[in-house]
Amino acid sequence: MAKKIFSGVQPTGNLHIGNYLGAIKNFVDLNNDNQNKCVFCVVDLHAVTVAQDPKILRNNIRETVATFIASGIDPKKSIIFNQSQVGAHSEAAWILSCVARMGWLNRMTQFKEKAGKDKEKASVGLYSYPILMAADILIYDTTHVPVGNDQKQHLELCRDIAQKFNNDFGVNDFFKVPEPLIQKDFSRIMSLKDGLKKMSKSELSDLSRINLTDDKDQIINKIKKAKTDTLPMPSTIQDLNERPEAKNLIGIYSSLKNSTLEKTIQEFSGKNFSEFKEDLSQITIEKISPISKEIKKLLSDQSYLDKILEEGSKKADEIASKKIKKIHDIMGF
Repeated sequence: MAKKIFSGVQPTGNLHIGNYLGAIKNFVDLNNDNQNKCVFCVVDLHAVTVAQDPKILRNNIRETVATFIASGIDPKKSIIFNQSQVGAHSEAAWILSCVARMGWLNRMTQFKEKAGKDKEKASVGLYSYPILMAADILIYDTTHVPVGNDQKQHLELCRDIAQKFNNDFGVNDFFKVPEPLIQKDFSRIMSLKDGLKKMSKSELSDLSRINLTDDKDQIINKIKKAKTDTLPMPSTIQDLNERPEAKNLIGIYSSLKNSTLEKTIQEFSGKNFSEFKEDLSQITIEKISPISKEIKKLLSDQSYLDKILEEGSKKADEIASKKIKKIHDIMGF
């Protein structure tokens, strides 16, 4: 049975290997499966829950599209667009915010983490963000959503909202209740400087991450300086549990090789980290450098990227506006 898949990436700029291995690589596999119908959205409305420089945001939107295409997502097979160009997202978010309950939102742990200690200064958008996310998913009759562990709670909320709308208006199965596609391995890539912290562009040190635009020398230098421990390479999976930096680097290698942790451990068991890091640098350059070159090439042709967004937005709007019209009929508008 064909899957209808929706996923979004925030246009934060400077996407890194954590974004690629944790999400985009999986998007490419989903795109390549001819049974799937995929919608990939640059979620620029989500991005403005915190302050953005308009010029930088515009460039970041294009860079995200360039990264999708350079990584292997085919805009002829999948819909690629930016959220702000399809008005149905905002309208559906308002309607669904009248269905969702305050208690549900109050349980969202990610808001507490992002808002920090002074929640009074956080934007209302940051608080209601999960409802917009639910709207994004539901207006495309999405059946499956690729999610990491940090987004599972949001998808549960989306499912609750869909079921409540269907029950409130007596429209069984009007909103599909989407299933999660959880990437079991390598969904969470950690910092090269701290194996307990997720890799992030907001971390001050550029040595903490491998950017998708890094060149060969930068990749080698960052992997060489990546934090490890004093022990040789582990010989069993159990050895990894107390060694977060080793586990992270072995995970990156395994994902890039389309291999398993077990096979990588067998390959390098008992060897020195310096030998492993040379091989990790080689496979990273082999996989990331072509993406990096293609991103730079695509960014030099902004009109092409804008055309992809324009065409994608028309296709997305055609689907989403039909769903909104049906919502109008159901609600008595």
